[in-house]
Amino acid sequence: MRQKELAKAMQGSAAGPSGDTRASIPEIEHIVLRYKEVFLSCYDIIRGMETLTLSDYVSLAELRYQIRCFLSFSEQAARAAGLEPKQHQLMLSLKGLPAGARPTIGELAERLQIQHHSTVELVNRLSAAGYVRRKRDGADRREVLLALTPKGERVLRELSLHHQAELRSAGPALVDALRRAIRGTGKSDGTLRQLAERKRG
Repeated sequence: MRQKELAKAMQGSAAGPSGDTRASIPEIEHIVLRYKEVFLSCYDIIRGMETLTLSDYVSLAELRYQIRCFLSFSEQAARAAGLEPKQHQLMLSLKGLPAGARPTIGELAERLQIQHHSTVELVNRLSAAGYVRRKRDGADRREVLLALTPKGERVLRELSLHHQAELRSAGPALVDALRRAIRGTGKSDGTLRQLAERKRG
């Protein structure tokens, strides 16, 4: 309802003598202030959240610990295979790109959440070691696409098998920690709904 009021004010309900159909500034400000009341700012959300308990902190800390344990395993496994952890992550991201995603430097930089030049350096090292190769796109020769070499496929397969085995062993504890952390952070939903209702009123 307030959206319609704002739109009406912006379109103009107070035409001037020259035929100007824009609404007056006071009228717009009045509508905008009423319209903004239905939104919750970040401050409102934080203020509306209930106090964290010691159990919440324990749950979050346990989740971080379980994640760190798996990452530590992954890093050690990669180094044992002769790769740096980021190199392994790039190879896995390349092999596991979702359907429709193009195997470009830019796409991998996004998947790894690192800078473009850092991705280029990783690809250069992997290419020099024979794990990754560059190729030109058939339709657009300016675009460089990436692919794993047979050597890269072989090493990645071995690492992925080790990671699957580790997840079968340590995964239940990680999943349980995630569930506990989610339950802890979801208890304030009712509080936020009540805050939103009060602001609408």
